[in-house]
Amino acid sequence: MIDPTKPVLVTGATGYVAGRLVEKLLSEGRTVHAAVRTPNDKEKTKYLDELAAKLPGTIKYFKADLMDEGSFDEAMKDCELVYHTASPFTRAVKDPQKDLVDPAKKGTRNVLESANRNEAVKRVVLTSSCAAIYGDAIDVLSMPNQELSEAEWNTSSSLDHQPYSFSKAEAEREAWKIAKEQNRWDLVTVNPSFVLGPGINPHGTSESFAIMKQIGKGDFKMGAPEFNIGCVDVRDLAVAHYETGNRPEASGRYIVSGENSGFGQLAGMIKEKYPNYPISLRKLPKFMIWLMAPTIGMTRKEVKLNVGYPWKANNSKSINELGMSYRPLKDTITEFFGQLVDAGEIQKR
Repeated sequence: MIDPTKPVLVTGATGYVAGRLVEKLLSEGRTVHAAVRTPNDKEKTKYLDELAAKLPGTIKYFKADLMDEGSFDEAMKDCELVYHTASPFTRAVKDPQKDLVDPAKKGTRNVLESANRNEAVKRVVLTSSCAAIYGDAIDVLSMPNQELSEAEWNTSSSLDHQPYSFSKAEAEREAWKIAKEQNRWDLVTVNPSFVLGPGINPHGTSESFAIMKQIGKGDFKMGAPEFNIGCVDVRDLAVAHYETGNRPEASGRYIVSGENSGFGQLAGMIKEKYPNYPISLRKLPKFMIWLMAPTIGMTRKEVKLNVGYPWKANNSKSINELGMSYRPLKDTITEFFGQLVDAGEIQKR
């Protein structure tokens, strides 16, 4: 049982997912050890500081870097519970090994080796991804019941194809390897689908924000690709993290995904509430996307293996064991889009 009076470590605390997790922990009165690269940069921490000022919990900052061995030791002191959320999420990479795989895999190893050195640690919750379960939508067709489950692993991604997904699979495999080599703390992983919804920082830079801005500025005005995905609200994801950390019976992996959708459906939900934005409800044919792929940040192989294929995940474990109740996707997407409009990230029409 985790002692609620002990501090809780959150790595990458200024990130999109971590922000809502810190908010949840502070609302429960917990002391959060926030591990960040630049703790003295008040511009970076101001949204967390605003939360701490109005919620019953306390936040303390510690300098740490995924690639700096031992840098999490001080932040982890006296923590029974560790949330490792820090990992790069971007498609704009020049060197997949250096920009994605190394920070994800070596960073995970760095945090877990600190857990091995810290006698206080009882549980580590790793933010993994459904990307560690599958690489391309076509992979799902070969899975039992043609749906993702916690028993499956991504074996199709590589440095050359879907490198982000490869980085998540490599990092989670490394985490389970390290966890199994000791018996003092246990590991639980949270495997979300595509994360959406308003963050504590309306000017976030994750891929989720980038796609919302693409929709808002008209990148899909000719139509949307039939690219199917699972989606989860970032606030629901924070609850899932909290529950995996604090329920003694939580174990293994948890797919955290609210609804199955696609870019076309997301665009349609936004268009209904924001009709004046350049969003088309038309579905782009696959051959056109294949031709356009290099100009829209996709490879033709990605188009071939993803566009037009269904996507389904089994989230029953999160519902039955964590008590998850997911927000309607329509609320998530329109609130997220509205936040970006209000913040000036998407120009008002």
